[in-house]
Amino acid sequence: MSSDRVDYIAPWWTYWLHNFPHINLRFQPIDKTFQPEDENYQQSLIFLGCVAAAGLGLNLLCLAIYLSCLCCCRKEEEEESKKPNSCCVTWSAVAAGLITCVAVGVGFYGNSETNDGVYQMTYSLYNANHTLGGVDSLGITLPFGLKQVSGTMSNMRSGLHQHLARLDEIFATRGDYVQTLQFMQQMADNVIKQLLGLSDWEKAKVDLASIADQSATIEYYRWLTYLLLLILDLIICLLACLGLAKQSRWLLTTMMVFGVLTLVLSWTSLGADLATAVGTSDFCISPDKYIMSKTKDVISADIVHYYLYCNQTLSNPFQQPLAIFQRSLTTMQIQIQGLLQFAVPLFPTAERDLLGIQHLLNSSEASLHQLTALLDCRGLNKDYLDAMVGVCYDGVEGVLYLCLFSILAACAFTVMLCAIPRAWRQIACREQDYDDIDEEDPFNPRARRLGSQNPDHTNMHSFCSYSSSMGSQTSLHPPAPAVSNAPMSEYMNHTALFGGNPRYENVPLIGRGSPPPSYSPTMRATCLSMTEEQRRHFGNDFQA
Repeated sequence: MSSDRVDYIAPWWTYWLHNFPHINLRFQPIDKTFQPEDENYQQSLIFLGCVAAAGLGLNLLCLAIYLSCLCCCRKEEEEESKKPNSCCVTWSAVAAGLITCVAVGVGFYGNSETNDGVYQMTYSLYNANHTLGGVDSLGITLPFGLKQVSGTMSNMRSGLHQHLARLDEIFATRGDYVQTLQFMQQMADNVIKQLLGLSDWEKAKVDLASIADQSATIEYYRWLTYLLLLILDLIICLLACLGLAKQSRWLLTTMMVFGVLTLVLSWTSLGADLATAVGTSDFCISPDKYIMSKTKDVISADIVHYYLYCNQTLSNPFQQPLAIFQRSLTTMQIQIQGLLQFAVPLFPTAERDLLGIQHLLNSSEASLHQLTALLDCRGLNKDYLDAMVGVCYDGVEGVLYLCLFSILAACAFTVMLCAIPRAWRQIACREQDYDDIDEEDPFNPRARRLGSQNPDHTNMHSFCSYSSSMGSQTSLHPPAPAVSNAPMSEYMNHTALFGGNPRYENVPLIGRGSPPPSYSPTMRATCLSMTEEQRRHFGNDFQA
């Protein structure tokens, strides 16, 4: 192993999460060591979810208090202002929209980071499983073993035994050749014994491929769930803004119900993400200790330590049996060469079996080189480091961003749920103000629509058309010219069609015998709110 190997160092955010209080459901502090099988440790993670549930309850309680105050403590509207103050609702909607956009952006990034981290972990598990499978097919089962003796060792044992049995019959008359065959059989048995006597790997069987498959399946559904939640948040925010713009009561009501649902989902996801982040950080602080504690009863600590740290100072625990294997193969090759050279001329029938043993030894030597490369710590240690980086760097970082998304989404929908009732109130006030306006008022858009729909209504009088000095004006001035009998609504419609807004100062006001109007406070407020230009257009008609 080269000296520039990169060691695993836990990121700072895992230490920050690891320092979170670990309290069980009986409110007792417990050890922070990663122990997923321990009941108290499981309760400490559940406690974090309960904290998020308490935050949800407090949020809903504050919303209920706010809505109660809004319903019970209505602010009295000022008589001189017909337009309600919508600045608060507008800025609340803008704030909720901006926060939602930021939250969705953070959520997409966190979801992608978490997915990348889990994908890197599963990819490393597949690589490690492939390495272990290759080692097993070559004849040895490693600490995370898959199958017992197979491949090269099994073929070598059965094939060598058959060839040696036939050669023993052929060389029965030559005691020296028989002794050579017995020596080769002893060497083969010793090699197999060395390789099989390393440890009892059956107790530590773990199928890394199945773990990777389960992790990939869970991650896929997690990624898809968060993607749908992000899209749901964005759609609800857009529809709520549309309801505020259109002043649609049913749309606002629907979005308020969905807003409460999304608020609950945001707090739920926050609790799940927080528990996941803290539990994963507890593992990332010292993953090697947890792995060694789980394998200490079934696997030699030297083997686990060798693959976890892969240090130059550590010797390969498989070096001795591999060296014995290599020396035995070399010795048997020399013995076979001697028998081919001296015994074949005397026993031609033995050549076939000797060549078969030689071929078997050559294939075993090639497998030995592959086995030596696979048993080196660098391959498995790289897979281990890649898996830890994927989980503890990208994975935990992505979960933290998802926690931030949940917090921002909860804040955004809280603001939205506060703004929608105020918008509802303003819509109701605006409709009530329209109901208070006299239908005979020419400034009322409803009166214009009614006038255009009812052309027979010819006696529409302006509430500002009465003049208390009508008598004096008729005595000082000559009689007024004849007034057109065309309906006022038709006149107003033609004027609006060709010249924009109708100019009411062109409508004759004197000599129509209009009765004095009865002014309501709303009408007075309307006249007072008119601009100076409008007053100048109407002249002295407003002096009454």
